[in-house]
Amino acid sequence: GATGKLGRHAVEQLVAAGHPVRCLVRCDPAEKAEAEEHGQSASREQVAAWLASLPGVELIKGTVTDREALGRLLQGSSYCLALHGATRFTKPTDWLPWVDESQDPLHGRQVNCEAVSLLLSAAEEANLKRLVRVTGKGEDPWSITSILINAFGSMSKAWNFEGERRLRGGKLDYTIVRPGFMGDVEAQLPEDQSLALVDDGGELKVTAIPHRSVAELCIRCLDYPHSARSTLVAMTQPMPGPRTWEPLLEKVQPDRRNFAGAEMLEKHYLGVRGFGAAIASFLALLVVLNR
Repeated sequence: GATGKLGRHAVEQLVAAGHPVRCLVRCDPAEKAEAEEHGQSASREQVAAWLASLPGVELIKGTVTDREALGRLLQGSSYCLALHGATRFTKPTDWLPWVDESQDPLHGRQVNCEAVSLLLSAAEEANLKRLVRVTGKGEDPWSITSILINAFGSMSKAWNFEGERRLRGGKLDYTIVRPGFMGDVEAQLPEDQSLALVDDGGELKVTAIPHRSVAELCIRCLDYPHSARSTLVAMTQPMPGPRTWEPLLEKVQPDRRNFAGAEMLEKHYLGVRGFGAAIASFLALLVVLNR
């Protein structure tokens, strides 16, 4: 996810701190003349060129579903920030019973879940210390937000949580970060806002949070041993409150509750199917009434 809006902030912050960074990118860098472009409207090729220009950054060409590329990416590394996410929109044909969603490498199943399993395998093989994964809030499969995101976003939320479940079942230490809404890539934390953080996948009101603040959390949590094997929900809230993550991370503990199992995935699918059936029934009723 290095060329994404969150990933480019994480790489920039790691470089500023003097750390060498290896990035997995799907595309070739743009021409040198465009190398400085990495803002909101920058293409992935332009961001890749900008990343390649940073000191201590190495680019590895590949995808998150390419096990061999993941092995090269993680060789000799200590930590992995998995900041990628599915951006594919649902196609009408996705709901045909004979369509196999596992055959589309951009589907939420492949990007948000199978890729996490491959990363976990490669990370365990490379003896990494920790894997940080960014997903999203909204465990409830029956909430309208979850249903809409799943319905129009290739079941991305459902497969995000299945990816989380697989991480928790692995031997490698993890930190799962569930942020609020991340908007403009260049946004700053407003002066009248502070940071909020709860562990154990707890409840916080969903709010906007800058990409750079989430990137800071992904990096800073690595300095706190108790944040290993934890699920953190990150938001913003009105002042007064902390504007850095350190005082909040000091209170973090590993996961203690029993998170939902594999049955949660089916509930997410049932929620979308029920929503689709309700829409179809409503449209059918309109047709009957307008005859």
